[in-house]
Amino acid sequence: MNFRTLLPLLSFCCLLIGCASEAPTSTGLPTDDELRTHANELAQQFLLTDGHVDLPYRLKVKNFQLSREFLPIPIQSDEGDFDYVRAKEGGLDAPFMSIYIPSSLQEQPGESPKLADSLITMVKGIAEAHPDNFRITYSPDEMVANFKEGVMSLPMGMENGSPIEDQLSRVQEYKDKGISYITLTHAKDNLICDSSYDTTGTHGGLSEFGREVVREMNRVGIMVDISHVSDSTFWQVVEMTDVPMIASHSSVRYFTPGFQRNMSDEMITRLGQEGGVIQINFGSTFLDGVLRSRQDSLREVFMGRLTDAGIAKYGDPGTEELESAFETEFPATFSDLEMVADHIDRVVELAGVDHVGFGSDFDGVGDSLPTGLKDVSDYPNLIYTLLKRGYTDEDIEKICSGNVLRVWRAVVAVAG
Repeated sequence: MNFRTLLPLLSFCCLLIGCASEAPTSTGLPTDDELRTHANELAQQFLLTDGHVDLPYRLKVKNFQLSREFLPIPIQSDEGDFDYVRAKEGGLDAPFMSIYIPSSLQEQPGESPKLADSLITMVKGIAEAHPDNFRITYSPDEMVANFKEGVMSLPMGMENGSPIEDQLSRVQEYKDKGISYITLTHAKDNLICDSSYDTTGTHGGLSEFGREVVREMNRVGIMVDISHVSDSTFWQVVEMTDVPMIASHSSVRYFTPGFQRNMSDEMITRLGQEGGVIQINFGSTFLDGVLRSRQDSLREVFMGRLTDAGIAKYGDPGTEELESAFETEFPATFSDLEMVADHIDRVVELAGVDHVGFGSDFDGVGDSLPTGLKDVSDYPNLIYTLLKRGYTDEDIEKICSGNVLRVWRAVVAVAG
């Protein structure tokens, strides 16, 4: 049991002792309102980063266009989890824009890089259209400078290294285009490595080409992101990389037994020993094993109903109506802020407060976000929860950005 676990008990004991000795009723501890006010202040005071926001792909699905009538979408919108107004309310200063590449595209040569380039162009177009609000960000020092100027940074991370295809030179090309981290794979094994979601085990971890890619990422200064990779891939990467790694949007497997997409205690401990950072994913099924089991069970039931209705596969005509009725019958259930804090506590227990951050997966996990963390305006709620558990202002600053900045700077410093 650590200090943060003991804090509520100690406070209660102090209160009892105070009552017994007829001491003043005030404990000297901040009130709930004071903690909430302080959380809001810290969210605005500290540079706040989020390792993974899926705005670009959401906008692409919505057929976003950089024309006059569509320009306000990233500024203020009722749709999705991110826009500028809500982000500023929540204190968010540097959301890593996810350049998400579905694994289905990697079977079609040329399609992954085509989508990557279109999403990169979109993000740059948004920044160019709103220069007072957004700025494409290529380095940690630029991020800090933007924060001081009051401009929101838009660093970019590529979710799935499949656009590299078999061309090692593309690692440098994507670095030049603004990619600051690459998630080595996504839902399927690719040419680089095996995925946690894929049971095929194509390479037994990293491929030989994947080893070249990791070395090249180290050389050019792109952070290696081990979210989504298989356990074998993680252990092989950690043995060969010269710099700290990130898990841009992963959570703790301890709370979701058997869910390979999250990181085990042993992996988190080693990530910390190597100076890396795990940025906690906010999706409810990443946080709570019970909710994950419920989701898996309901998925089986739903697929059975598709079959009974004569629908060959998900997405065929009739799916939408059946899905709507199913969601009415089985309403979604959500995790909460306390569970997110539990994951942060676990990382701190295993690796220390220098090795955890936020990696929400906003706009990427659908309607599964926990109560109190429904969009980018809600970071102060999480900071408040951490303050209640005894985290100091210094701890909060590390979690908000200090830890990620340290890793990014280390990667840049080693680059050739």
